[in-house]
Amino acid sequence: MLVRTWNLFHGNASPPERGAFLPQMIELVTGDRPDVVCLQELPVWALLHLERWSGMHASGAVARRPVFPFGARAVTALHHGLLRSAVTGEADAILTRAPAHDLGMQVVGDSRLRRIAHAVDVEGVTVVNFHIDGDRAQLDRVVALAREQSILAGDTNLVSAGAEGFSPPLAGSIDQILVRGRTVRDGPTAWPVERRVVAGRVLSDHAPVEAVVE
Repeated sequence: MLVRTWNLFHGNASPPERGAFLPQMIELVTGDRPDVVCLQELPVWALLHLERWSGMHASGAVARRPVFPFGARAVTALHHGLLRSAVTGEADAILTRAPAHDLGMQVVGDSRLRRIAHAVDVEGVTVVNFHIDGDRAQLDRVVALAREQSILAGDTNLVSAGAEGFSPPLAGSIDQILVRGRTVRDGPTAWPVERRVVAGRVLSDHAPVEAVVE
C-alpha cells in the first residue's frame, strides 16, 4: 500500500504567487496511482472536485468554513498568495483507490485555529488524516483515534514527532506517516524538491511524504 501525505499550502507555489495550482498538485500527487493520499490545507470549495481531478475516492472534512457562503473562490482568486484560507476556509481530505468508509472527524484543538483529525476505514486499515498546531496534546488526541491497524498521516508542526507503539517518524520533518499493526516496507521519505516542480514552480511550501505499508 503506497501512502502519501501532502500539505497543499492552499494551492500556492513556493514562494506564493497571485495564481494557484491546485488541480496540478492533485494530478501530480495521484498520477502514479497511490493507494492512499492524505491532503491538508485545501480550500473548502475544492472538496467537490477532488474525485474528478484525482480519479480516486475522496472523503473530506471541514476544519474552518468559508467567510462567505458564496463567492469565496472568486475573491481569493484576486491574489492566492495573500488571501490563502482567509476567505475560502480550510478543509482536509483523504483520497483512496479502494472505496473507504468514512469514520467521521474530531476537533483536536481550537486554541489558535480549529484543528481536526479525520478518519476512514479502507480495507481494514484505519487512516487518520490530521493537521495540528505543534502541540503534543493535540497529537495525543490524534493518536487516540487509532485502532489496531492504523496509519496516521499529516502535518504535526512538530519536528520528528512520533508516537509510542507506531513506526519511527521521518527525522527532521514536520509531515509524518506513522503506522501501527502493519509493516513499513519503505520510508517514510520526503520527495526531493525537483519532484514537485511544475513549469518552473515549486508547488507548496511542504514536500509530499510517502511510505510503502504492508
